[in-house]
Amino acid sequence: MKVGFIGLGVMGRHMAGHLLRAGHALGVYARRADSAAPLVAAGATRHATPAALAAACDVVFTIVTASGDFEQVALGTDGLIHGARPGSVVVDMETISPAVARAAAKALAAKGIDMLDAPVSGGPMGAEQATLSIMVGGRPEVFERVKPLLACMGKTITRVGDSGAGQVTKACNQLALLVTAQGVAEALHLAQRLGVDPAKVREVMLGGVPAGRVLEIFGKRMVEREFDNGIDTRLYHKDLGIVLDLAHQAQVPVPGAALVMQQINALMSQGKGYQDLGALITVLEGMSGPGAHP
Repeated sequence: MKVGFIGLGVMGRHMAGHLLRAGHALGVYARRADSAAPLVAAGATRHATPAALAAACDVVFTIVTASGDFEQVALGTDGLIHGARPGSVVVDMETISPAVARAAAKALAAKGIDMLDAPVSGGPMGAEQATLSIMVGGRPEVFERVKPLLACMGKTITRVGDSGAGQVTKACNQLALLVTAQGVAEALHLAQRLGVDPAKVREVMLGGVPAGRVLEIFGKRMVEREFDNGIDTRLYHKDLGIVLDLAHQAQVPVPGAALVMQQINALMSQGKGYQDLGALITVLEGMSGPGAHP
């Protein structure tokens, strides 16, 4: 198929590369030539605008940063909507507001363009290894048409409902991830303050009920003080803002999310927004009084 890709950052460049290696004709749009250069060298075609890219493609994938970024790429001046042909598909894969996803889908549908909201979970490693979990909202027939392309990038591909459902699922995913990460940080910090090696505590927990990917990945980074890899905490801050907005609108209590947001706010105020989520443990360390042991 003729596919396009916008958003060639730490996730997108790997995802686009998988599509190219699968034999699809790949077009890309990037504001900076160096972002697209490796893919162009591998056979992709760079287009001057999102509209020009859309005009040359059957399906265009986007994985930008926030709701406003997607609205600009999809609906703004020279956006996808101005070049995409009726019957083509836009697949948006970053985490944004479900309301924005639904509004964009409605605007595109008025021009005969289909849209799927298909955010992902799995981080840069999942993008590199094509093992992402992809949660999709949109019409079932459009999902089936695009599923072979999604299979080039992910391992678990699930249609969870109509337009916006993918983004709701991703918000729930982030809620569970972030509250769990806070619990891991508190457990490891408590162990350290009580004079027990947090690495050993983590090892024990990995063999018990608390075992899971959050303890495995982020717990390791907390123990090893490795906060320069992974996804920037500022992006989790954005995601948790979406969670809290959805909960407010639905009048659903999410006390854990509110607490973690305060911890992430503290990280952001310390200029650590570009550090990995494992840096959550440093907020707790800063809150603790003097004396490591009882």
